[in-house]
Amino acid sequence: MIERSSDTLIALRRILHTLEGNERAMARASGLTQAQLLVLHTLRRKGQEMPRDIARALGVGQATISVQIDRLEARGLVRRERRQADRRAVWAILTDAGRSLLEQTPDPLHDRFTKRFEQLAPWEQAMLLAATERLSMLFDAENTVPLPAAEAAADGTARAS
Repeated sequence: MIERSSDTLIALRRILHTLEGNERAMARASGLTQAQLLVLHTLRRKGQEMPRDIARALGVGQATISVQIDRLEARGLVRRERRQADRRAVWAILTDAGRSLLEQTPDPLHDRFTKRFEQLAPWEQAMLLAATERLSMLFDAENTVPLPAAEAAADGTARAS
């Protein structure tokens, strides 16, 4: 049994190494941090979001998102806008420059994984999901917000750091 647990940990370390390498490559290609990329990908979903909704989608505090939006706004990738209906509400809006940067910074690892995963039979997809969720529980990580591939941020399951 110890050999199986060791083999499982080795496989997980390989996955983590691959994910981290992909994150570094995306950061180098875009000139942004992973957190900033996640905010941009979240905004790409609707083109605009309120910071509190971005924070909720990424599983972080609103102050964290405000700092990231400040940095993205300084680079012209995002702009803030207040609406006439409620002057208290501030919206973060993805600019054309932000959209262009996202188009120039593909996530090949996520794309490759998604393509291969979607080719699996539904039962196998469910089995893999159940196994990875169980692994998360074995590591006491079920409440830890993941740092996924950028597209996952768009569906509201990601985190910025």
